[in-house]
Amino acid sequence: MKISRVIQAVDAHAGGEHGRVIVGGVMDVPGATMYDKMVYLRDHADGLRKLMLREPRGYPAANCNLILPPTHPEADAGFIIMEQTEYPGMSGTNTICVVTVLLETGMLPMREPITELTLDTPAGLVQVTAECINGKVKNVTFQNVPAFAVYLDTDIEVPHLGRVKVDVAYGGMFYVIAEADQFGLRLLPEEGRDIVRIGEMIKAAAQEQLPVIHPEQPGFCEITIAQLSAPPTRPDAQRKNAVIVSTGKLDWNRPSTWTGAIDRSPCGTGTCAKMATLYQKGELKLNEDFRHEGILGTIFSGRLLEETKVGDYPAVIPTISGQAWITGMANYMLDEDDPFPEGFTLGDIW
Repeated sequence: MKISRVIQAVDAHAGGEHGRVIVGGVMDVPGATMYDKMVYLRDHADGLRKLMLREPRGYPAANCNLILPPTHPEADAGFIIMEQTEYPGMSGTNTICVVTVLLETGMLPMREPITELTLDTPAGLVQVTAECINGKVKNVTFQNVPAFAVYLDTDIEVPHLGRVKVDVAYGGMFYVIAEADQFGLRLLPEEGRDIVRIGEMIKAAAQEQLPVIHPEQPGFCEITIAQLSAPPTRPDAQRKNAVIVSTGKLDWNRPSTWTGAIDRSPCGTGTCAKMATLYQKGELKLNEDFRHEGILGTIFSGRLLEETKVGDYPAVIPTISGQAWITGMANYMLDEDDPFPEGFTLGDIW
């Protein structure tokens, strides 16, 4: 065996959602900003994402984060998020995993009981407060980039489903959000197959019918993720959600392509997008706790701090709180003779 590449990574999960964190093996990526570095990876070095997220090293619900030196003088560290089909500008579960790994492995100094730090992300600077006890990160709260609604209670036509009422909002990614009761769903684990199929169909229809573009970051210009919303199962939550992450590109004429993976957590950026829509509808106030339940019954807590503007859109500044747990550490290797240097996907689970 002759090794052509070794990647050091720490695996973690936040609320059940897997978040692999690359801590070694990549020195840096070209680009003046973290957004530029994300674009470089996407356009010129996408093999790293495929290597780490596809089989045999990854699986459909996995995410990966690359720790990099910050490009902004106020930031303590930078990171780029890699998912199955895209590079999101921001992700709540991945942020919580990254902070936990940075502090619990000693990459950044932990100060008990509170550690404050700033992360450099493709979507902008993110302020973080971590509650730390006996060397363990017990809770991570971060102030996300501004969230805003683009469409509210808008009807779209979805092949095979008919007319569906949706919201579209930005919480670090552009989400299309639909009430699950339109499809007779309660967002239970055993409904996973139907949740994915319906979510992917709604997302594809919304992409075609509801154009979006971020006024300040025009590189984010498409609805890339779907969220179904329902009443909570837990009495201490306000709402429940299931966010569907694509694992391929949908072809309306081939039902076998209607595939994706459910975010196992309550989804941080999805929670921010949902809070933005509730605020615009007058159903959530500033400085009001919003406990969002995921499909596994785990909770992220959100709060809207203040109003702002993003271009011409009324927007809000959200925070998200949650916890992550480290699950393992590994050296991932690539043999120069490996026939799958960028991994592979198969139609049975992808």
